[in-house]
Amino acid sequence: MTQTVDIDWLSEQISDASVKGIALAASTLIREGKIAVGMQMPAVRELAEKLGVSPATVSAAWGQLKKHKVLAGKGRSGVWVSGNTVMPRPIRFEKIGNYGDNIRADLSMASPDAALLPDLQPALLAALQSPHLNSYVREAISPVLLSAIKPRWPYAAEAFLATDGGFDAMNLVVQTLVSPGDRVVIEDPTATRLLDMLDNVGAEILPLACDDEGPLPEMLAALLQKSPVMVIYQPRTHSATGSSVSRARQAALAQTLAQSATLIVEDDGLGDLSATPAWSLGTIFPDRTLHVRSFSKAYGPDLRLAVLSATAEMVRRIQAWRNFGVSWTSRILQDSVAWLLQDAATQETIAAARAIYRQRREQMLAALAAHGLRLPMRDGLSICIPVASEQYAMITLAARGIAVLPGERCRLGPTQFIRVSIACLQERQLEMLASALAIAAGREARLSSDL
Repeated sequence: MTQTVDIDWLSEQISDASVKGIALAASTLIREGKIAVGMQMPAVRELAEKLGVSPATVSAAWGQLKKHKVLAGKGRSGVWVSGNTVMPRPIRFEKIGNYGDNIRADLSMASPDAALLPDLQPALLAALQSPHLNSYVREAISPVLLSAIKPRWPYAAEAFLATDGGFDAMNLVVQTLVSPGDRVVIEDPTATRLLDMLDNVGAEILPLACDDEGPLPEMLAALLQKSPVMVIYQPRTHSATGSSVSRARQAALAQTLAQSATLIVEDDGLGDLSATPAWSLGTIFPDRTLHVRSFSKAYGPDLRLAVLSATAEMVRRIQAWRNFGVSWTSRILQDSVAWLLQDAATQETIAAARAIYRQRREQMLAALAAHGLRLPMRDGLSICIPVASEQYAMITLAARGIAVLPGERCRLGPTQFIRVSIACLQERQLEMLASALAIAAGREARLSSDL
């Protein structure tokens, strides 16, 4: 018979009856072996009454431990201890890439084609001439990069911060400005790692439905009634769907957000490879907008560089938290990107890469259409394909040696889809891929704009 943890003993071990405190106390007891794997935890309502908190507080604490695979179960069956190792990790992201050994075409990662990236050698050599090289001054952004960035930025931001890539910038924002239990509105679907970041800090995620023009204003208005601390969205070339926020939708979102004081976080992950001009709600709400632009996909993943803009106070807060670790981003990398932004030949290379990616998307869409699967022309390094069943699609494709990204990695709602990278598409594989994708999606698939 399964042993249940004594409720009186457990309540005495919990000195902090907050979500974080309950989760920390329980995880410590489990890790130290004082609560064994397989033991049943006390009923949520009874433990809450013992601690003098709401059942929702205990449920949220158990929810955090479930995400780390320490606890399992729910409902009448109760919650039991399923593991004894608590290690925060990006669970959704870590699942990407485990497709076995028989994969011939890995289309799961929307990574840039290395052959289309600009030559970094002259940029790196130029950056070595920086007068501030090897200084321990913790400046938010190098003067050279700031000078190159400002004319290209979509609004007159008060302060800037260079970071080690777009996801580093977003993680800094989340870690600094979101506390456990805070509500955060985010597009559904969204980038996989953004969901992992919010899970990691214990945020309550409020999914925001979208259509082909961007987040739905009426849905945003309803979610703002729940007093979220921030809204996160991708203003152009969405990482999962390839869509961009239309001009009409920009105006509607601005009107909706004017009724609140919620922070606005914009994640421009594709950056200069996007076919859509850069824009930001910072032109209207400069005092509460954080805008992040990554340069990794356009100029080189190993540059690991992005720039974040916000108010001076928010940048100071983020920088203060960052001082626990790296403190500043390499000036060699910052000034290399500055050189690339101002080099005419490099900008021609970026424009040529945009054209080639577009051509590859067109080729894939035409091949899919020939198999009865018609999809809209969007943007980015991948295409989004609605499917009746992600599980069926993944199994069907894996049997043919093809790996794609299932929608479950980046969605919260029930809509089923797969994301297929076209970044490194080879023409000789086109017919084989299109045939397999059409089968995986079902030949009845029609033009769809609901993602």
